[in-house]
Amino acid sequence: MPAGKEIPGGVRFPVRVQPGSARNRISLGEGDLLRVNVTAPPVAGRANDTLRELLAEFFGVRPGAVRIVSGLASRRKEIEIAGISLQAFAARFEPER
Repeated sequence: MPAGKEIPGGVRFPVRVQPGSARNRISLGEGDLLRVNVTAPPVAGRANDTLRELLAEFFGVRPGAVRIVSGLASRRKEIEIAGISLQAFAARFEPER
């Protein structure tokens, strides 16, 4: 499971983004990182916008609840999502029964 930590009103976690991928996809990456592949190129913030939309859909929140707090111009980013608990974050990575 990716390393998420609870913050006031939400969670914060690291991601590694691969822009210009063949398809949008979220998977478990190496170590404590969440790996996110996005089809958008890293031009004019398009990959970051796609990242926010994809994470919002994955966690069931509105896109405005997803914030990139560091790494805007880097593949490694810190993300904050408002409105979800650490338990809800962790539950997204548990195998379905």
